[in-house]
Amino acid sequence: MICPHCAAQLAAKERTGQVCSRCDRRFALDPRIHGRGMHDLRIRRVAERATDGGRLKVTLTQLWYLSRTYSSVRDAKPARGIRPGLRWLVAAPLALLLLVVGTLVHGPGGAIGVTAAVAVVVAASAMRYRPAAKAWWSISPSEAMFRQLMTGSWRTVYKKLPPGVVNDDPRVPVPRESSTGRPEAVILCTDHAVSVFLRVNGIPARLKTRLVQAEPADAHEALADVPAGLPVVVLHDASALGALLAPLLRLAHPDRVVVDAGLPVAAVRTRRGAVHRVSTTSAVDAAELCSVAGLPEEDAAWLAGGRWSPLAAVPPPRLESVVTAAVARALSARPAELRSTDGFLTWPAEEPTQAGGPSRTKGATAG
Repeated sequence: MICPHCAAQLAAKERTGQVCSRCDRRFALDPRIHGRGMHDLRIRRVAERATDGGRLKVTLTQLWYLSRTYSSVRDAKPARGIRPGLRWLVAAPLALLLLVVGTLVHGPGGAIGVTAAVAVVVAASAMRYRPAAKAWWSISPSEAMFRQLMTGSWRTVYKKLPPGVVNDDPRVPVPRESSTGRPEAVILCTDHAVSVFLRVNGIPARLKTRLVQAEPADAHEALADVPAGLPVVVLHDASALGALLAPLLRLAHPDRVVVDAGLPVAAVRTRRGAVHRVSTTSAVDAAELCSVAGLPEEDAAWLAGGRWSPLAAVPPPRLESVVTAAVARALSARPAELRSTDGFLTWPAEEPTQAGGPSRTKGATAG
């Protein structure tokens, strides 16, 4: 690896203890110890792109998604075959019975009995059983490990997080928003990391909006104290509950403009390199997603199977542009002008690859 201080090319034996043997300075990350892609120069490059050259501040969660080096997802699989215990419970007595018959009976009948006994044993031995497998997803490095590296090793060496990166741990206080006076719109965000991103960049104040953070199930109650008539821009993951959120809010608030600016399923379902995760608690029917959210059958089936993609994985500059465009649309629209998928149109075209280096997603054709 390259020393982040003196730019010397270091072999493994030249960086023992995460100290450069050329300049005697300590660095935070070593790919040999912390995993492929985990070294100081790469994290700096990812942070530089994520912050748009220092113009924005981003959260640790956003930096984690963009710094990932590998992601994989696997659907649940049902059990196949017959359990060995049950298989031999039937096969062993049957083979024994056929063997006894073959021994006692003389002539062709006996030979057939012995042959049949051998065939039962061979067939039972050849059968394979595959137990049921739960849906599974993985991102490397894990979020816990990445946070530990950034708040531990990185801070030890550099005394602070990478430039422009803020800690979005719920236990860490977030700077309060500056007063915007009377808001002209509301941004309803279901993702904590994205809410912190908006706050620390002063985006709600700049757009003269009020930021409300709430889980999808609590969104209706969260809007209870919002002045009537203010348009609402909804930000959510590409998930089943997220897809239903804006349509249900329109039904609950028919006189209010509701713009769905959440991450569209179409942008991530088949996109190579997108972050795909699996929820084992999803209980939304595909037919409901088609009828209520107006999703195509392929997207609805993908979500109903538990797949989802986090809004926090979207590159921050693109996320900022989406929010800005969605607020402008909300301020100029009337409730009757909006359909359930209108907000999706505010998303810019996807780039060929996602910011964050050599990430790849396995099994994401259905990140």
